[in-house]
Amino acid sequence: MSKIEKIDDFHLTIAEIKKKDYPQLKALMDRVYPTLGGAWSKTTIHTLIDAFPEGQIALFDHNKLIGIVLSMRVDYAKFSNPHTYDDLIGQKEIIKDNPEGDAIYGLDALIDPDYRGYRLGRRLYDARKELCRQLNLRAILAGGRIPNYHNHQDLTPGDYIDAVESREIHDPALSFQLSNGFIVKRILTAYLPDDAQSKGFATLLEWANIYYEPKDYKPNTRKSEVRIGGIQWQMREVESPEELLQQVEFFVDIMADYNSDFACLPEFFNAPLMGLCESTDQNIAIRFLAGYTEWFKNEISHLAVSYNVNVITGSMPILDEDDTLYNISYLCRRDGTVEEQRKIHITPHERSAWVIEGGNEVKVFDTDAGRIGILICYDVEFPELARLMALDDMDILFVPFWTDTQNGYLRVRHCAQARAIENECYVMICGSVGNLPQVESLDIQYAQSSIFSPSDFAFPHDAIMAETTANTEMVFFSDVNLDKLIHVRNEGSVHNLMDRRDDLFSLKWKQKSKVSASQLSDKERRENTGSVLEGQPLQNRAEKS
Repeated sequence: MSKIEKIDDFHLTIAEIKKKDYPQLKALMDRVYPTLGGAWSKTTIHTLIDAFPEGQIALFDHNKLIGIVLSMRVDYAKFSNPHTYDDLIGQKEIIKDNPEGDAIYGLDALIDPDYRGYRLGRRLYDARKELCRQLNLRAILAGGRIPNYHNHQDLTPGDYIDAVESREIHDPALSFQLSNGFIVKRILTAYLPDDAQSKGFATLLEWANIYYEPKDYKPNTRKSEVRIGGIQWQMREVESPEELLQQVEFFVDIMADYNSDFACLPEFFNAPLMGLCESTDQNIAIRFLAGYTEWFKNEISHLAVSYNVNVITGSMPILDEDDTLYNISYLCRRDGTVEEQRKIHITPHERSAWVIEGGNEVKVFDTDAGRIGILICYDVEFPELARLMALDDMDILFVPFWTDTQNGYLRVRHCAQARAIENECYVMICGSVGNLPQVESLDIQYAQSSIFSPSDFAFPHDAIMAETTANTEMVFFSDVNLDKLIHVRNEGSVHNLMDRRDDLFSLKWKQKSKVSASQLSDKERRENTGSVLEGQPLQNRAEKS
């Protein structure tokens, strides 16, 4: 029989192998394994079907058996360590299926030679992976032949495997296993001594079930479906802090009405209160605003509890005991606890006009709806911070921002979307709109708040979960699935976190050591901003460098 030329008449189905299929199974195995003894006996196959029927999977074209995978259950701890093929077989070639096993062991996988080249083996492998998930088993293990190894007498088994993994050599068995998500755990010596093609060696292969939960596992009460909401905030003149808090409560109430798990405010959402300061000096006005921060934190914490919403308070200025000014965001959980994240990178304007200092710590916060991080505006333009958070299992990154112009906004937007892709997490950016003509240097705002996802098949084609109308006060929501993050990190089209070359580079956190901006002279501060208007002329600096 020659290789099938046309696929127009294919009618493919996947089903459990039945005892009546044994004649076809025997003919297929005899054809594929002529040098390894051919098919298992009828008694062996029938006993295996009785013990573990769902693990014996067949692929049919119409009524013709064209592919099979045979499986058994084993103890992962035992068979993830060195063993031989004989360890799987009992007396009279009875396969020793273990009903209490926590892993599947792949015994055989084969496709009719006439049907090869159509990637049909992948279908059988996918069916076995789905069975592993459904049965909540830890992994699929297999002793994999390396049938082309006999053609490379000059290589050790390890060198041969490395060459196959780097695609310098093609091995029909190992190359297929690797392309289907298996990894090589170790080399098995004398696995099948009669396998002359593999010279007796085999690979111990593993595909890990990322959804596996041990029997003694206590289920995590965290939600997998999470609703995140943001407030694209209209800056407007107010007469008192109570009036501004009333606006906050109005929007938190809306978030609660829509059953949102999170509500995010923008950076410096309470900046209108600077208009109540008697002085027009920016340095005095920002410290006047800082005087309300503790009050707002406490009041918003009460709202979070009352309305059952975790609130990210955008950001506010805060004065430390040593009279140092910071830009701070609070996570007010709905259980009444409060955590803080200070802005790390300070913009030239914040540094020169307000003498704000940068914080020296980034955190990932546990909540009842996932692990979250907060980066305030400019911080999202520094990829190291989000990466450190991602390495600490962050699910959602909130970015409250304030930008005056569209190009400033686009810096935040494009960097935030990059953070979602490279760190395989959700990112919300939340900004303010409108104008504050009575507040020096905060007279205009530009925003189009958005929620971004990783860029893969499980997410929207443009990786945008939600988006507001530009420069319009409104709320926005998106339901995000945290389980999809687990899947994309392990089985996505690409693995941005897993594929990092830790052998070439690393990222670590160091304590801040530079001189604070408040200790600099006006001249030094101007030079630190990189201004070409007040510092050295650009061409002079270029010549000096």
